[in-house]
Amino acid sequence: MQPWYDLASHRQWLQGETVNLLDFGRNVVHPDGGAGVLDDNGQPILDQPVYTWISCRMVHVYSIGALLGLPGSKPVAQNVLDGLSTRLRDADGGGWFSSIGADGPEADKSAYAHAFVLLAGTSATRAGLEGGRELLDDAIAVFEKYFWDEQAGKLVDTWNTDFSELDPYRGINANMHGVEAMLAVADVTEDPIWLLRAQRVVDFVIDQAKGHDWQIPEHYDATWVPLLDYNDDRRDDQFKPYGVTIGHSLEWARLILHLEASLDKLGLPHGDFLDASRSLFRAAVDKGWHVDGEPGFVYTTDWEGVPVVRGRMHWVAAEGVGAAAALWHRTHEDEYAEVYAAWWDYIDVHLIDHERGSWFHELDVENVPAAIVWPGKPDLYHAVQATLIPRLPLTPSLASAIAEGLIK
Repeated sequence: MQPWYDLASHRQWLQGETVNLLDFGRNVVHPDGGAGVLDDNGQPILDQPVYTWISCRMVHVYSIGALLGLPGSKPVAQNVLDGLSTRLRDADGGGWFSSIGADGPEADKSAYAHAFVLLAGTSATRAGLEGGRELLDDAIAVFEKYFWDEQAGKLVDTWNTDFSELDPYRGINANMHGVEAMLAVADVTEDPIWLLRAQRVVDFVIDQAKGHDWQIPEHYDATWVPLLDYNDDRRDDQFKPYGVTIGHSLEWARLILHLEASLDKLGLPHGDFLDASRSLFRAAVDKGWHVDGEPGFVYTTDWEGVPVVRGRMHWVAAEGVGAAAALWHRTHEDEYAEVYAAWWDYIDVHLIDHERGSWFHELDVENVPAAIVWPGKPDLYHAVQATLIPRLPLTPSLASAIAEGLIK
């Protein structure tokens, strides 16, 4: 059977899903500035905080919508960016608040949020948004001053509001999105230092995964010693769950191949990234997919591969199709085309809300919509990217590739 990647009809379906998703979120702009958390019907939940990371993700996807020529996308991106550049920006202390709610700004500044500011800045720049390049330049300055640890070759995680106190916790999640952002910054600025920084992070992650049966420790102390029991008492934490996060293994499998392609393009040396990508992918699938009697990826496992949080998160399936697409692009091996098709079938049957739009963000162990970890349908980032990655080359990054007319 002809792989779906080669079918114009499949690419047309992906484009249709991109359009559907962006149409669902078109009311995301919060009246006070930034992007609201979306409910099940695509309306902003006004009594929820406005999060910097969600606002950045919405700037990113609607900038891509503008680059795709989808009417209405650019005004959404511009309006959210305006809130990101004003309300969410700390004009006194520098950087961006993680969120702002009814009681004021959240009292920390995180690498996770600032990585997404970088990503938003690159996409806004590519889309020609007013203030896009200024946002990117500002984000680069803050990122280099406070979050990139040159000696460690990785990102620190969390500062207090005035950048006077650094939390000893170190995390892989922020570094993962840091790598994604650094790839995009390298494309926009044409400065290879960002690829070399990303490479240092990736080399560390690969080394850690090799030592843990191709499972990635997520949590570390200030000296980068893994904390394997971290949050054992809060196993379903939204950002720092205990154990192995299956979706992150899939996401890393993809990002490693994007970095490989970017380094190869410039003739820069690197390790065996393809083997690492394959190994991470295989371990995630073996331990995460359809392992408890029902289709779908479990959220987390313990270090023996036993499921811990068995709920199905939409973003894990999205990263599954993205990783399978990247590995197929890299190898053209049938196994990746086969799981890619199977996972889109799963997404269509269980995750896409064919009545109200977008994707259910969380399902229970029987694939029934749930709201234990993630209520509502907060943002579009993972789902939109899942519809784009199969239609793009491994390099440059998404917005840059679309700006250069490389989408199929």
